[in-house]
Amino acid sequence: MKLGRDRDRNAGDPLTYADSGVDIAAGEKAVEMIKDHVRSTFRPEVVGDIGGFGGLFSLGRIKREDPMLVSSTDGVGTKSLLATLTGKYDTIGIDCVAMSADDIAAHGAEPLFFLDYISVGKLIPEQVDAIVAGVAKGCRDAGCALIGGEMSEHPGLLDPGEFDLVGFAVGVVGRADILPAGVRAGDAIIGIASPGLRSNGYSLARRALLDRAGRTLDEPAWKGAHHSLGDELLVPSVIYAKALLELRRHVPVHAFVHVTGGGIPGNLLRILPTHTHAVVRRGRWEEPRIFSEIQTAGDVAADEMEAVFNLGLGMLAVLPRTEAHRALDTVRNAGHDAWLVGEIVEGPVGVTVER
Repeated sequence: MKLGRDRDRNAGDPLTYADSGVDIAAGEKAVEMIKDHVRSTFRPEVVGDIGGFGGLFSLGRIKREDPMLVSSTDGVGTKSLLATLTGKYDTIGIDCVAMSADDIAAHGAEPLFFLDYISVGKLIPEQVDAIVAGVAKGCRDAGCALIGGEMSEHPGLLDPGEFDLVGFAVGVVGRADILPAGVRAGDAIIGIASPGLRSNGYSLARRALLDRAGRTLDEPAWKGAHHSLGDELLVPSVIYAKALLELRRHVPVHAFVHVTGGGIPGNLLRILPTHTHAVVRRGRWEEPRIFSEIQTAGDVAADEMEAVFNLGLGMLAVLPRTEAHRALDTVRNAGHDAWLVGEIVEGPVGVTVER
């Protein structure tokens, strides 16, 4: 912590907020810069404009039978540290939206609106503008409106350049459409591609690649790669919400599984009813190379990799096996790679990952 910022001032001079490290003018400039990003996400249900004490959203336009609100909050974890180290801030907001919006979508809900919270050591309007630009893109990808947020300056708690980012999302689903529902033995498991780590496992990734292997973020991601390791680790999260809604329009889905912390087995376990067991077979999908790079650099056991990382599948869909091919076609038509990666069988509740 840096103390005594005002030692060059006379002891009797009156202190200002700026002397304490908080710049109100910079905050006002940042708000002005982000207005267009925020407005680009507005849905017809948004009431008012940026700058109010709270965000207003009209539910009168939302047509659902016995509507239920679904909420989720999450952050980007230590992925924010990599954004700081590389000075690349324009994609981390996408990750923040993905974590909450796709949690909502996993319940069969449509994301409606989103709020963000940005905490910085020193408020640099251009940095905040880049972060919010990413949040706005994430909201557009998810189909939800960015209706509010907060930016706060925390000198002494965070160093200049450092930041933390969290978000909060709300969606809606009819009571009869809430997932999971109807998961049973014989169901197929469809895996939907994730090109990178999303926002999970970064502490282990940094320890393996940077600390253990001594690599740098500006060197090639791997031998022969045309992009840097930093760029690879900052690949933004895919947002699946719209594709999941489209899939439900064509196929009777029994469950969605958002593969975040806990990996494939830890998250699949959350949707299994009594007397069902999930079997997932590695080798059925394309695993991005970054995972093998982490495993080799840190000598990480296969079980540990599976418990920490998504291994290339950011979302799973559980549905009747007879609908598997239609589901694959629907997801691919929505712009995502997808594969048949496993099935639900009878047995004690649990998950087996076959290699």
